[in-house]
Amino acid sequence: MIARTRPFQSNMFRTILLPALLCASLGFAQQGQFPDLVGETADGQRVELPTPDAKEYTVIGLAFSQKASPLLEDWYEPAYLRLVAKHGLFASATRCKVYFLPVFTGLNKSAYEPSMKKFRKSATPDIIGHVVFTKADLETLKGPLGLKDKDIPYFFILDRSGRIVHRTEGKFSDAKLDAIEAVLLEAE
Repeated sequence: MIARTRPFQSNMFRTILLPALLCASLGFAQQGQFPDLVGETADGQRVELPTPDAKEYTVIGLAFSQKASPLLEDWYEPAYLRLVAKHGLFASATRCKVYFLPVFTGLNKSAYEPSMKKFRKSATPDIIGHVVFTKADLETLKGPLGLKDKDIPYFFILDRSGRIVHRTEGKFSDAKLDAIEAVLLEAE
C-alpha cells in the first residue's frame, strides 16, 4: 500500500507544493515595478519596457552575460510557439507581448552591434520583432529585479502597469513555461 501512495505524493509535491515554494521564495521581486528600459529590435524598431499604456500583459526574458545568452535562446522557440504563435491547448486564451532581451552591460556593450548583425543573419523572421537588444547599467537592473546570478536568464511577467506579477529563472523547462502560461490565463 505504501508503494502506491509514494508516486502520488511525489507527483503532488512536484505539481503543487514545489511551485508554491518557488513562488514564495521568489516573491521579493514579484511586487516591484519593472525598471524602464529602451532597446531596439534587429529590424530597427524602438521598444520601451515596460510598454507605455499597455493593453495586455508583457513577458520579458533577459540575459546579461555570454553564458546566459544561449540559455535565453533555448526559450525563444517554445515560448514563441506557445505565447505568440498560439500553439498549444490553452494558447489561444492568452494575450501578451513577449520580448527576449540580451542586455549588454559594461565591457559587453562593445559586442552590441556585432551581436545584432549576427542575429539578423541567423534569426527566423517571426522571432526578430521579439528580440530586443539593449544597453543598460547593470546596477539599475540588479537590485530592482533581484538578479543575483549572471549566468542564467530571468523571466518576468508584467501587468498592464509594469508591475512584476511573476518571475522565474534559469534553463528552459516545460514546467516553467506552464507556470508562465497559468499566470497569463489567470489574468484574462
